Amino acid sequence: MRDFLIRFSVAAIAILSLGAAPAFAQTAELNASFDRTLGTELRSPQTFEAVYETSLERRIAQLADGDKGRIGIAAIDLATGREVSVLGNQLFPMASTSKIAVAAAYLEIVEQGKYSLTSEFPLLIPVRSAKFSSPAAPVRKGEYMAAVDLIEIMITRSSNPATDALLAAVGGPAKVNDWVKRQGIEEFSIDRDIATLVRDDGEFDPAYHIDDRDAATPRAMAELLQGLYQGKFLSAESREVILGAMSRTVTGKRRIPALMPEEAAVSHKTGSLRNTSSDIGIIEAADGRAIAVAIYVTGQGSRRNREDKIAMIARAVYDGFSTETDVQNWTSADSDGLTRTGG
Repeated sequence: MRDFLIRFSVAAIAILSLGAAPAFAQTAELNASFDRTLGTELRSPQTFEAVYETSLERRIAQLADGDKGRIGIAAIDLATGREVSVLGNQLFPMASTSKIAVAAAYLEIVEQGKYSLTSEFPLLIPVRSAKFSSPAAPVRKGEYMAAVDLIEIMITRSSNPATDALLAAVGGPAKVNDWVKRQGIEEFSIDRDIATLVRDDGEFDPAYHIDDRDAATPRAMAELLQGLYQGKFLSAESREVILGAMSRTVTGKRRIPALMPEEAAVSHKTGSLRNTSSDIGIIEAADGRAIAVAIYVTGQGSRRNREDKIAMIARAVYDGFSTETDVQNWTSADSDGLTRTGG
């Protein structure tokens, strides 16, 4: 698999480096061979070219030029249901964007009466250890904190010890995966606690390798945001806990919020690991429109370049959904997300 992915990435870069060819003009056969190897083929190669129906889709495809690493996007206009997707059904490392689901799984237990927002749990602080020296990274107990405070720092400051505290409280990754699947969301999996994920980071290069551990598709994450925002998954109080924390996020100022107009409000959660940066969130316009967007960027040469990509794509999505021409002429992106730029 790794040998194929290396060959694929080299071929993709060669094709995309041709000056006369736009980023979204990759050959159908290249995409088809990639999908056949991964087992992700979703439609016949003959139909690959008929996916850019609107100027928004074309603009997003250009911004998601993946010659320097895979880029995945899924966005949903929560008023109309219109969508745009680039590699929307391809797996990307969730990194800390998974923390939204951890919070949601805990809040369901609160609603069931097992725990409360004031229940206290210890921070789980990683202890230095060699990579892969044990299945799970060792941790030690730290200060006890109320669950509502753990959620706050887990989302606003992306605290890993707080996340692992709540992950242990809900019963581990399998319980979070179960909660997500019960909401009808597929292609999502947490497989390790955060201490182990961080310890083992760097095993694969996400720009050219798809690892199905601790991964989700952009579409799955956009659907998660959609359901939370629209109150489909949790009570109004629980919804406010998560979205309120997301509105106070202090990480990722160069990501989704960076190029937004002043009148737009952003509630989001970032993720970062080696050679991958991401941001998922809700963008609310002054006129009441809301957009769920999930953006996963790998490679690109540096973290700053990845963050610039996220910012530009987020602004293009915001502007595109508000463009009357696109709204009138819209043909939704196919559910497989095969606007196949990005390698």
